[in-house]
Amino acid sequence: MAAITSNPTTQACNHNGLNYRGSFAIMTSLFFLWGFMTVFNDILIPRFKEAFTLSYFQAMLVQFAFFGAYFIGSLIYFIISITTGDPIAKIGYKNGVVFGLLIAATGAGIFWPAASAASYPMFLAGLFVVGLGFAMLQIAANPYVTILGPEKTASSRLNLAQAFNSVGTTIGPLIGGWLIFQYFAKTNAHGADSVKVPYLAFSIVFVVLAVIFFFIHLPHVGEGKIERGAGALKHPHVVLGVLAIFMYVGGEVSVGSSIINFLGQKNVAALGPVEASKYVSLFWGGMLIGRFMGAVELSEIKTLNKQLLLGAIPLVGFLILWATRSWNVVQCYLPFLVLCWVLFQFGKALAGRTLMIFALTIVALLLVAILVGGKTAMWCVIGVGLFTSIGWPNIFSLALDGMGVHKSQVSSLLVMAVLGGAILPPVQGWIADVTRSLQLSFIVPLIAYAYIAFYGAVGHRIGRKVQGEE
Repeated sequence: MAAITSNPTTQACNHNGLNYRGSFAIMTSLFFLWGFMTVFNDILIPRFKEAFTLSYFQAMLVQFAFFGAYFIGSLIYFIISITTGDPIAKIGYKNGVVFGLLIAATGAGIFWPAASAASYPMFLAGLFVVGLGFAMLQIAANPYVTILGPEKTASSRLNLAQAFNSVGTTIGPLIGGWLIFQYFAKTNAHGADSVKVPYLAFSIVFVVLAVIFFFIHLPHVGEGKIERGAGALKHPHVVLGVLAIFMYVGGEVSVGSSIINFLGQKNVAALGPVEASKYVSLFWGGMLIGRFMGAVELSEIKTLNKQLLLGAIPLVGFLILWATRSWNVVQCYLPFLVLCWVLFQFGKALAGRTLMIFALTIVALLLVAILVGGKTAMWCVIGVGLFTSIGWPNIFSLALDGMGVHKSQVSSLLVMAVLGGAILPPVQGWIADVTRSLQLSFIVPLIAYAYIAFYGAVGHRIGRKVQGEE
């Protein structure tokens, strides 16, 4: 075991998070970036399904390749941390980010030859490499955000950072659907050819950001210790949290990946892919609203200001929706915004309790979507985005809480669990193929969110005492 040393920077951070507002702001750009690009997968699935004449299962391999890379990359990181010590503790968060960006740039660059060769396996290989880069970014960025201030408000900071992730996932489908299905779609050209230019642009942006992050100053904040071994696995709430992240990412990606095909069905909404992609944006836009609300609710803002902001955020969302969508869309989505505000009141600013309440709401929505068709099922599925919003940051911060020296190792385990996004969507696709019912296949994310409700209620308490949640 390496020598244990004290790190005064950490102490300063824990006592005065205000010193790190600039660093936090810089890190949010990463959350926006990988949100923007990750949601492009939802556009690629119907694009590739049509271009390569794929089944639902084969099309969902897009998510298998992308999120499977998270598992492989995080597993490699975890093994290294066991044998030689935590890599980020050695190289620092900034270098971890630079390394991840360069890997992602390489993967995005593979799309050009893949499109030229019209090779679906090559596209999957490119997505896999992008996923490896994003795994490194996630391992570095998530714990870094949680320690840029007091531990008791870590959920609030991570919700805020994830809100900027949701900004990317909200505008991503709008831009992606227009670029891939319209602007770069050429007559008599192979359908996959339309992804060449967008992903080349991604590759260039990643390289530019890597250079920027290499030269900017980010404070070295950490526990000041490097240890070998798998100490993180000794904590039951961490192990259960890893499974919760598996279920969360798998459930969220399963729903998001199915929306365009689901809304295209005659017994639901019979929408074309371009029009349906706008509702994918609304799904992710709900996550944007919910995460900003979560950041406020779980913060230490004064009660009156907190309630004002909790009311203002969905109101602004409503007004934007009213300005950009038809009244029919607005009046269908308004009840979800009201319900979200009510549920935050019942959450009482407790991460675990709020997680349980929101997950149970999603279970109810998916159950209705399975049992009822038409526009009701459509809006229930779209509404899931609003209530799944606080899932990732709340689970992540609950699992990291009190882990000290093991924070980065816990982070690698949690990011490894993003494997759920690789496993559950193909399972849902398989069920849809076998039963010939995409609607029935939503049983997969329903089960996933039922477990998340368990973790919010009980799982995060097992093996430890949780302050303030008696």
